[in-house]
Amino acid sequence: MKSIREIFKNNPSLLDEPEVIQLIDYCEQLQDEIVEFKFQKTDNKELPMLDMIKEVIKGCNAVEKEQMEHERFGYPPPDYQETISNLKNYIYDRCRDEKIYL
Repeated sequence: MKSIREIFKNNPSLLDEPEVIQLIDYCEQLQDEIVEFKFQKTDNKELPMLDMIKEVIKGCNAVEKEQMEHERFGYPPPDYQETISNLKNYIYDRCRDEKIYL
């Protein structure tokens, strides 16, 4: 699933449009309902947890890529590197401890 930032990266000014804001809110509600539905359907927390962890890792990778692009084109990038690395390491360690394979 693409993030909102990915979808509007070529035209970020659209994020200020009322219809787009309304659509974003609706999508967030649907995402929450999907997670709840998966939990109810399987009565198992593992599948929704796996989905959430995958999304966090995907988001971390996107921010890392964005930072590399900033460095490549000479823009001062935000310094998220250490935070992202720590978060990814934590997730991978917990997954290994819990025997969850992504």
